[in-house]
Amino acid sequence: MKQGVVGWVGMLLAMVVFAPESYSAQSLSNEICLSCHGAPGLEKKRDGKTIPLHVDAGRFSRSVHGPLGCLSCHSGIKEIPHGPEVKRVQCGLCHAEPYKVYAQSIHGKASSKGDKDAATCDDCHGTHDIFPINNPDSRVYPLNLPRTCGVCHGDPELAKRHRIPVVNAYQLYMDSIHGRALSKSGLLVAAHCSSCHGSHEIRPKRDPESKVNRTNVPSTCGTCHAGVLAEYFGSVHGQAVKDGSAVAPVCVDCHTTHEIRRVETPLWKLEIVKECGTCHRESLRTYRDTFHGQVTTLGFIRVARCSDCHGSHRILRASDPLSSISPKNLVSTCQKCHPKANANFAQFSPHADFTDKERNPGLYYAAIFMKTLLIGVFAFFGLHTFLWLLRSTIEIWGGRKRRQATEDSDEEENKDEPPGS
Repeated sequence: MKQGVVGWVGMLLAMVVFAPESYSAQSLSNEICLSCHGAPGLEKKRDGKTIPLHVDAGRFSRSVHGPLGCLSCHSGIKEIPHGPEVKRVQCGLCHAEPYKVYAQSIHGKASSKGDKDAATCDDCHGTHDIFPINNPDSRVYPLNLPRTCGVCHGDPELAKRHRIPVVNAYQLYMDSIHGRALSKSGLLVAAHCSSCHGSHEIRPKRDPESKVNRTNVPSTCGTCHAGVLAEYFGSVHGQAVKDGSAVAPVCVDCHTTHEIRRVETPLWKLEIVKECGTCHRESLRTYRDTFHGQVTTLGFIRVARCSDCHGSHRILRASDPLSSISPKNLVSTCQKCHPKANANFAQFSPHADFTDKERNPGLYYAAIFMKTLLIGVFAFFGLHTFLWLLRSTIEIWGGRKRRQATEDSDEEENKDEPPGS
């Protein structure tokens, strides 16, 4: 509050000083503008936002626009003192190509419709303190970009107003492997917001040209994970995506989007089994019937999971000679966990289904036999127990009647005997 008062007082004094001789646009210099706007604390409200009017002369002189005069951007000012409303700066006049791209983005289209929350040039780049992207002071420098985007995408209320599915993308990202690599380790090569979404060309994920559209996600992730991308497109999943499948899994289906975790963590190793099961429900059901599946259900990870047998990114059909589960490679796959495994050991079926007579006839009939045996044993011993209980009940009631009869007989005999006998 004090800074604001000081700022306004400074500006009023400057207006008094310059008022006697009004300056024309031709005679204006940065020093004259800064005589007012150099006062700390100047600000105003516009469209619900607080607009700082104070300009740090030092930072401005070091910025990309430092060599330019104020009127290069504020072209609407003809003289000072100027009016309370100043024409908005049109960045597109100099930066035509980026602005053209921005205008087609989700932010640009929202802004053109009058959305006050839509990000504009100065929201991301700043105003009088714009620095090159490779400058650590820049708002779009890799280490600073998540925080810049997080001003909006870390605001749950804004997300609700605009029905953004990810309520707090900023916090999710900062807790992810990418966010930690950037913030904790300072790795500039770690993926950040613009690595996946783009910079000026950000589009909604339903847009076919969006970098995060399902069909484009593998290529977007592949800009960093090139080796994985080659394996993925050689897999059954990647080939299905190339063929136009809308349900074939892409990177974000298994690794999620903003909250990507390390694959070595126990939680990841357990959850990926469930993730595979979202598409392969029958395989998950039959896997859960096995020793491997039952152990993972209990929360242990030292057993084979989906990726241990099928691979992770390079998943191939069993009929493919290069597949880890093809007949020629199956023994070596089992030997990764069971060093003494042989051809007989590899005959174990990890997805055996006792309900499928065609695929597993031996198991099918064995299951019928075991069910029959189990039902028969329970039925026999159930009947045996029932009959034994019935017999015991009869014996108990019969014994009671015999004892009662004996007691009654003794009482009759005692009545017939003379007293004192």
